[in-house]
Amino acid sequence: MKTIYAVLALSIASAAFSQKMLEKVEPAFWWKGMKNPELQILVYGKGVANNEVTLSDGIQIKNIQKVENPNYLFITVNTNEINVSKFTINIKNGKKNIGSYSYELKQRNSGSADRSSFTSKDVMYLIMPDRFANGDEKNDSRPDLTEKADRNLPNGRHGGDLRGIINNLDYIQKLGATAVWLTPVNEDNEKVYSYHGYAQTDLYKIDGRYGTNEDYRTLSRELNKRHMMLVMDYVTNHWGVSHWMIKDLPTKDWIHWFNDGENGFKRSNYKITSQFDTNASEIDKKYALDGWFDTTMPDINQKNPLVLKYLTQNAIWWIEYAELGGFRVDTYPYNDKEAMAKWAKAITDEYPKFNIVGETWLSTAGHISAWQKNSKTGEAAGYNSNLPSVMDFILFGEMPKAFHEKESWNGGMNRIYDSFTSDFLYPDVNNLLVFFENHDTERWNEIFNADPKAYKLGLTLISTTRGIPQIYYGSEIGMRGDKKKGGDADIRRDFPGGWKSDKQNAFNLSAQTPQQKDFFQYTQKLLNWRKGKEVIHSGKTKNFVPQDGVFTYFRYNEKESVMVMINNNDKDQTIDLKHFAESLNGFTKGKDIIADKEFTFQNTIAIPAKTSFIIELEK
Repeated sequence: MKTIYAVLALSIASAAFSQKMLEKVEPAFWWKGMKNPELQILVYGKGVANNEVTLSDGIQIKNIQKVENPNYLFITVNTNEINVSKFTINIKNGKKNIGSYSYELKQRNSGSADRSSFTSKDVMYLIMPDRFANGDEKNDSRPDLTEKADRNLPNGRHGGDLRGIINNLDYIQKLGATAVWLTPVNEDNEKVYSYHGYAQTDLYKIDGRYGTNEDYRTLSRELNKRHMMLVMDYVTNHWGVSHWMIKDLPTKDWIHWFNDGENGFKRSNYKITSQFDTNASEIDKKYALDGWFDTTMPDINQKNPLVLKYLTQNAIWWIEYAELGGFRVDTYPYNDKEAMAKWAKAITDEYPKFNIVGETWLSTAGHISAWQKNSKTGEAAGYNSNLPSVMDFILFGEMPKAFHEKESWNGGMNRIYDSFTSDFLYPDVNNLLVFFENHDTERWNEIFNADPKAYKLGLTLISTTRGIPQIYYGSEIGMRGDKKKGGDADIRRDFPGGWKSDKQNAFNLSAQTPQQKDFFQYTQKLLNWRKGKEVIHSGKTKNFVPQDGVFTYFRYNEKESVMVMINNNDKDQTIDLKHFAESLNGFTKGKDIIADKEFTFQNTIAIPAKTSFIIELEK
């Protein structure tokens, strides 16, 4: 970090030039036909700003922006005014050409702007690539990347990669998932603990231990062939301390730097509720938003227009290049909210159907809903995020408690019911990501001791309620992990069968243990049924107050109705059907889609302990 300070002090001197002086040009290429024709090209090289820049083919430069670090230039052009597919960026010192770069404007794929994205029709499968499957052992360690593979280290690199995911797409498809969310796979070249990918060191390059940019695009295309999609985990709030730009900052305010901190570091207080607290102190807001997540993760300043433009173009570049189906954005409320509203709008202006879900880890529905586009709670604070989707951390937080507790007026399944009573706050309740675990949380199967019954109850809920269900790799075969005792590494265990040396291969359905089959087959049947059920995707919901630990709700539209009953009680329960008369009116029978059991509705319905029914109603 001492080098950073040197940059901040502007002590960089110009050096001798050569034809190789252009070390970086970002984005490396672009596309014709974007709605916003303005392109800002970052040019990096020792002392590049001390020279003249010209473009070939008579192309006009709209703006050249120099910054305090002479190693950077930001060149703006209007792509609508460029009539060639390639042009040359020339760097001249007097009459001498000391550097050049051939810049390409590609043709967009047909229908790119109108691409589809994940919706409530989808089920998202979350994968931590380093821990899923090793499809190419040759890239486990690389000479140009610091940390080497060692499966004996819980927090080390284990060798999972993009090829491993591609090799197991049949498994994911059979399971019933339709969208695949990978934790970040851009280069993370930190010395240790780099497998999680959230301390990125190059935003335009896939980490070589996962594969190449081309491998990433291949994965996306293979998913698209199956009518599935790839969701990128995008990080706007922080980069890795080893990022090439962090080592040689373009401007002092590219990151949030604390003069009284060690190497600029002050930890965030994580009080992101201060974003909407009209009475918050300025110091608390500053530490929440400008504080760093860790010493290795400098906090990025989205208020800087150059930073915001860089992040916006990078996001659009990946959508266009890798043919993506959506973004999940890490630590969304830790960013400058006004800048992020511009970021989200710029992306959705280019791709009107593109979905972006923000990680909104807050404790009230009021705070979470304020981050969704067109929110009335956000409007009350004078804000519109332009963010299409948010994560339902309220349901997530209540589910483990609800399924653990005995029933009471405000406990047990009443927690679930009560969480849904805040749905009126969300402008688009079907565009919430619903989940009971992810890569940062305790494993559901650890909380419930790998009890298939508890898993089935939880999966039933998130798969039949409003929103977009998200499941975490391995839970569908009963994988566990104790975050309290083993830390993050234990909730990110290697998937059995992802490595040649594994004793058992759970990707092979015939090789699964009886317990793994129990988990998998239930998941498979439920998720594949869900694919074609418009009533679950976009139907209305009617909730009934839980009775004796049984939560009942209906999903319905003009064409069909589904009755969901979840019995969390340790005992069988018999429920009086008269209570549901308003939703059962006209229906005389139904069929449970899991057990294929027929019901004829009379006076009562009996539901076994720790069991759920998903009943398609018939007249």
